[in-house]
Amino acid sequence: MDAERDNFSVTMMCRLLDVSPSGFYEWSGRVTSAGARRRMELTETIREVFADSGRTYGYRRVHAELERRGIRVDDEVVRRLMRAARLVPVQVKRRRGLAAADRAAAAVPDLVDRDFTAEVPGAKMVGDITQIDTAEGPLFLASVIDCFSKSVLGWSFGESYPASVVCAALEMAGTRVPFPENAIFHSDRGSQYTSAEFASALRDHGVLQSVGRTGICFDNAMAESFFGKLKTELTHHQTYATRAAARRDIVRFIEGFYNRRRLHSGLGYRPPAEVLAGWFVNQSVA
Repeated sequence: MDAERDNFSVTMMCRLLDVSPSGFYEWSGRVTSAGARRRMELTETIREVFADSGRTYGYRRVHAELERRGIRVDDEVVRRLMRAARLVPVQVKRRRGLAAADRAAAAVPDLVDRDFTAEVPGAKMVGDITQIDTAEGPLFLASVIDCFSKSVLGWSFGESYPASVVCAALEMAGTRVPFPENAIFHSDRGSQYTSAEFASALRDHGVLQSVGRTGICFDNAMAESFFGKLKTELTHHQTYATRAAARRDIVRFIEGFYNRRRLHSGLGYRPPAEVLAGWFVNQSVA
C-alpha cells in the first residue's frame, strides 16, 4: 500500500484489503526499531551470499560464509531469515551412474574401505565419470578428487568415455600435487578404471589402485557426492546447445566456484583451494 500511494487513494486500498485507514497510518508513522533494521540488513547480506552460491547454499553454509565475513549471528537466526525470505537451495533427483563392471578385469582390492580422509595432498584420491546432456549429444566428464583438500585436482572431457578420458584426468592431477609414496587412487569397477590402459597410467605415477564393490555407491561416496553437487547446483538447471558450452560452464563451476569459493563442511567450512594452498605454505616454511 505504501508503495502505491501515488497511484491509488489510501481509503480505497484499505477497503479492498480490509484494513482500517487508522491502522495503516499508525503503521506508516511507526519508527523502525534497531532490531528490525538489523534483521533487514542481515537478510540482504544473506540474499547476496545465497545468490553468489548460485542458489545452492543451505543455512549452514550461509552461516559459515557470514562468519568468514566477520558477521556474528546464530545459525538458527540465519535459518529463520532464509525461510522468511523463501531462500530455498536448489535440489534435483539423482540419475543412474555410468559404471559398467568389466567382468574380465583382474581382481583389484579396496584399499580405502570408505575412509575418504588423508594426511597430505595426493595421498588418497577418488574418481568417477558422469554424463552431461547437450543438444549435440552427451558430454562425459571424468574427475580426480583429493581426499585431503577435497579439491578437484583433475578433470577431463570426452564425447565418449574410453579409458583415455580417465587417464587424462589423472595426468592433470599429477601436475597439481606431487603423489607421495604409496598414493592411492580409488574408483568404482567401471571398465575404464579396470582397463589395462588405466592400470598402466597408475603404475607410471607410482599410484596404487583401489576399487569398490560393483553396484555399491557408498564405496565411492566422495566421488559420487561431487557429481551430485555438480548436477544439483549447475547442470540440471541449464540447457546446453553445444558440448563446448557445457564444457565452459562446468570448468567455471569446478575452477571458479567449487575449488576456490565453495565452503566444504568437511574442511570446517573452508574452500578446498584455501586448504591446499595452506598446506603448501606450511611445507615451504618447514
